[in-house]
Amino acid sequence: MSQEKIWLSSPHMGGTERNFVTEAFDTNWVAPLGPNVTGFEKDLESYQGENVHVAALSSGTAAIHLALIQAGVGPGDEVICQSFTFCGTTNPVQYLGATPIMVDSEVETWNMCPNALKEAVEDRISKGKKPKAILAVHLYGMPYKIDEIHAFAKAHNIPVIEDSAEALGSTYKGRKCGTFGEYGILSFNGNKIITTSGGGAMVCHSKEVKDKTIFLATQARDNAPHYQHSEVGYNYRLSNICAGIGRGQMQVLDKHIALRQDMNKFYQDLFQDIDGVTVQKEQSDDIVSNHWLSAIIVDPSKTGGISREDLRLALEADNIESRPLWKPMHLQPLCEDFPYYGNKVCETLFEKGLCLPSGSNLTDNDRSRIKNSILKVFRK
Repeated sequence: MSQEKIWLSSPHMGGTERNFVTEAFDTNWVAPLGPNVTGFEKDLESYQGENVHVAALSSGTAAIHLALIQAGVGPGDEVICQSFTFCGTTNPVQYLGATPIMVDSEVETWNMCPNALKEAVEDRISKGKKPKAILAVHLYGMPYKIDEIHAFAKAHNIPVIEDSAEALGSTYKGRKCGTFGEYGILSFNGNKIITTSGGGAMVCHSKEVKDKTIFLATQARDNAPHYQHSEVGYNYRLSNICAGIGRGQMQVLDKHIALRQDMNKFYQDLFQDIDGVTVQKEQSDDIVSNHWLSAIIVDPSKTGGISREDLRLALEADNIESRPLWKPMHLQPLCEDFPYYGNKVCETLFEKGLCLPSGSNLTDNDRSRIKNSILKVFRK
């Protein structure tokens, strides 16, 4: 009989989520508004700090879409995008008829390269197309080079949309990711640090932006006794039921982050004596990653020919899920015709990189199975 599957990152309930959901049913707050939505937003505002405001939405992608709209992005505009990311980052640019301008990563954080960003912006300006926004991502929970990217963006008066979908709880110089950009993006999808089943949020720095976000997310209904609409709106608000799950999850957020950080340390110890395998980790004391996913780079020239695909298939044979790193968006059929700036850093990361099981609900038995499966590959 095959062993139970070990997932890459599965939902991990804390135990109190059911209480909030039951209360919503008992009080008939089964709608995209209610005390759980308000309470969840307040919990997130308190957690993020910096006097931010939070609007709870149906997904992180919805949050990016509404951030782009408020940044003034429209048909024919250009937005600088980190190529090494999930399509949920870049798709909203195309929703608006704008063009994603793809930028390479750097080797320390695997995120947007400041040098490639500079090259891209200066070249687009020379062509008469100053970008309307910069979409930077804290990939796998690892903060991007915040000082360099935000200083450059400020000098050119370009707003930064900070995609922290994978980085809730990560910090830079003691400050929470999601609070640095003009707009911060959070995600509560089923595989994230905490989940609301599906859901997301926008983090902003004024009540006016939060109110505008909620207005757009609730079909942009004007203040009238009848249904009146003067601009296009969207059905993007988080439900009170899902927000109840989120309120329970907030109670275990820091615990779940610590458990994922422990998993990263587990992999660092496991691979420390295996040549050719590098575990992604912080390269500076200023950075604390939530290690949403722990990822490795496998260099076949140093492992005796063993590739990331050899390892992935071996884990799969043992019913253990792993996944290649994100395929860069500039290599995707969807975006391959858009301009790209940089070298081949993100292409190399995709070619050699693998995400390993990282969930906060992994057991000692799970870790033993993972360790044995990996060591079998490298001891052949």
